[in-house]
Amino acid sequence: MDKKTLECIELLRTLVSDIQGAPYPGEEVNPKLYSIWYEHVQRDAVNAFEFLDENFPDKKEISKTIDKLFK
Repeated sequence: MDKKTLECIELLRTLVSDIQGAPYPGEEVNPKLYSIWYEHVQRDAVNAFEFLDENFPDKKEISKTIDKLFK
């Protein structure tokens, strides 16, 4: 795999990891904990989107690259 693909995979892994660590919604969620989690997820989502926009401006190219990853 090329460097861009590896960097993209790392960004997506970080984002998914943050999402998996989401506090369970309910009465016991500490607002401070939720705020910290939300900031991390937003930061990683923005990083992932910026990377995709900079490195894969053609949406068709992204689809082809993603399809290759799952073959």
